[in-house]
Amino acid sequence: MSHSMHPSLLALLLTSALAAQMPRPMPPQGETVGKPQGNTLLSVDSLYHPTKKVAFLDNPKTRFAWLPDGALLATRAEEGKLSVRRMDLKLNSNAPYIEPDKVVAEMVKLGAEPESAHRAVYRGAFTWDKDFHQFVLAVEGDLYDIELGKAGLQAQKFTHSKELKDDPTFSPDGKKVAYLQGNDLYAVDLTNGKETRLTSGGSATRFNGRLDWVYQEEVYGRGTFRAFWWAPDSQRLAYLSLDESQVPVFTLVDDRSQPQKLLEARYPKPGDPNPVARLGVVDLEGKTTWMEDPFEGQETLIVQVGWDPKGALLASYQDRVQTWLELRRFEGAKSSLMLKESGKAWQPRLPLPVFLNDGGFIAESDRTGHRHLYSYDKKGKLDRAITAGSWEVRDFLGVDEKLKRVYFSATENNPAGLDAYSADLAGAGPNGLMARHTLRNGTHRVKFSPDFRFAVDNWSSATTPSQIGLADADGRILRALDAHLTDAFKDIRFGRLIFQTVLTQDGFPMPTLLVLPPDFDAKKKYPIVQHIYGGPQAPQVSDAFSASMLWYHFLAQQGYVVWICDNRSASGKGLASAEGITKHLGEQELKDQLDGLAWLGRRPWADLDRVGLEGWSYGGFMTAYALTHCSKYKVGIVGAPVTDWRLYDSIYTERYMGLPKDNAEGYAATSVMNAAKNLHGKLLLLHGTLDDNVHPQNTTQFLDAIQKAGFIADMVLLPGSTHGPSAPSHVYARAQAMWDFIQKNL
Repeated sequence: MSHSMHPSLLALLLTSALAAQMPRPMPPQGETVGKPQGNTLLSVDSLYHPTKKVAFLDNPKTRFAWLPDGALLATRAEEGKLSVRRMDLKLNSNAPYIEPDKVVAEMVKLGAEPESAHRAVYRGAFTWDKDFHQFVLAVEGDLYDIELGKAGLQAQKFTHSKELKDDPTFSPDGKKVAYLQGNDLYAVDLTNGKETRLTSGGSATRFNGRLDWVYQEEVYGRGTFRAFWWAPDSQRLAYLSLDESQVPVFTLVDDRSQPQKLLEARYPKPGDPNPVARLGVVDLEGKTTWMEDPFEGQETLIVQVGWDPKGALLASYQDRVQTWLELRRFEGAKSSLMLKESGKAWQPRLPLPVFLNDGGFIAESDRTGHRHLYSYDKKGKLDRAITAGSWEVRDFLGVDEKLKRVYFSATENNPAGLDAYSADLAGAGPNGLMARHTLRNGTHRVKFSPDFRFAVDNWSSATTPSQIGLADADGRILRALDAHLTDAFKDIRFGRLIFQTVLTQDGFPMPTLLVLPPDFDAKKKYPIVQHIYGGPQAPQVSDAFSASMLWYHFLAQQGYVVWICDNRSASGKGLASAEGITKHLGEQELKDQLDGLAWLGRRPWADLDRVGLEGWSYGGFMTAYALTHCSKYKVGIVGAPVTDWRLYDSIYTERYMGLPKDNAEGYAATSVMNAAKNLHGKLLLLHGTLDDNVHPQNTTQFLDAIQKAGFIADMVLLPGSTHGPSAPSHVYARAQAMWDFIQKNL
């Protein structure tokens, strides 16, 4: 749907060269996407060498945020320079919002060391209040508040110790900041500088307001450690207190120095004690009221915490193996049930509801086997489904209550992509007056303006790296905001991409992708390199650009066909498609992959005597599982694999496998160690020595089982690397090892 546009903005945008740019539709399924172009041949060195690699990609470097008045804040930090500008779409102005050198000067006046202050400011990582009138910066352990007032820039230093402070967070009224110091929660009143320690007893085994490893990795999201939430009245905070005292310690050894360093962390494996979570509410004097546990005596997880607009505490609970979820509302320390969801195999974590002005709310649910939006009245009674269909809602993007529109991203148009949509909030049925707000096929990550007239659209496709543009409500790109195609990228001689759907024997449509050599000749035979992940609801066939695409094009240039096939549980086509893997990870996935390989084998150019399989993490597990449970693959590259699900963490594993005591047969059947005697094909094993996620013991035990069965394998360790190799030397070593192995064996 369209909204009227401010005349002055229209005049400006119509002068843009991009205003008339028409969307480039994706060719129909089965046809080639993109054409070979340019002359540049890729190499491992040009892609990954620490000093020789070529900058083929110009990834966006600007972060955009909508200000409450509808202006756009653009923060760009690059090569020691920082720009923070306010783009006013109504006035057609683009002016500095802060002057970084003045911020540094004010902090130095308050005692900050100049070089440290400069470094902190020029990173551009500001923690803003909700109105974008002030932000917090950390310098040498202390926190500074920088306020942008009418009287000019004002700064205050509100902590006075060198201990590290984490996750500073403004209260809703902007007058207070809460933060973590050690494993306890603190708050400062910015109006008078009063600092209060809100919790006590934080220790190596007691986390107050902070998540432990397994809660952040498997529940709240990788990299999210904050476990406190301000109440709407700015007078209280809810927080989780995690007791890890019974969680086993896992030790990694760093052999890169003498003496060795021991790295110890609490890590629960399937059946081990989990962290015990308590939910409390603390006032600004440090008095905590503990919420009553609605499931006393049961093992549960607290998977969401927040507040409703009236100040009632909300929390979502799940049973240990995650078969149900209850959303509960607290009055005082007691709670009552708001919503309950139960999955056929497992129940995914769900976001908290979005509340409306009339007291009703919008909630997400997988109850039909697909993620959709539902409307509830103020009494908590289901009103209707807002969306429905055999596609997925991915993200809630906002609600315009005046126009009765709900905005969200979904896969309705392109299962391999992502688009922005809106639907009628007040209609009689699902998908009422549904409109698509993105035009180009591909993947769109959209942030709408407060009035939903405009959007920042971060778009990419399988052939085009990320581009950020300003779009109108109909999805037309009005102005390029960040990123462009480099000359080096344009000159690459690309392979030919073909998307297609392949049916399993029982009729499930699996998304697949082929990358063919630039000079592909259907009369020739080509070896196959297959990439796999295969994990639950984690598709790899994507109409989006990733750095891996250049690796695929490199292999295609070298005469290999790249094959990616999403087994049904990994397809992203809803919970209904994933439930068949429960209690036996690997089994259904491999059957689907072999169906895909059979389809590929019917292409006259596919050499099924030379098929290599490679994957990392869950993909490493799938590669090891495939080579120990079938004979279709000549080689396998196994990266950071789970080789026995009793060795991975409790929360992830038990979601799909249950407890070992309840599924001993399933755990034994999915262990690739137990099947090592059936190994077919040649193996390359890779693992980071300090992988705190999938521990190196997985690879060590698998290698031990292989050798005891009379086999050998190539192995490359990445010293000091964690789960995802990121150091330039590790990235290069991994790529070089893979390419050398492929050349010699495939």
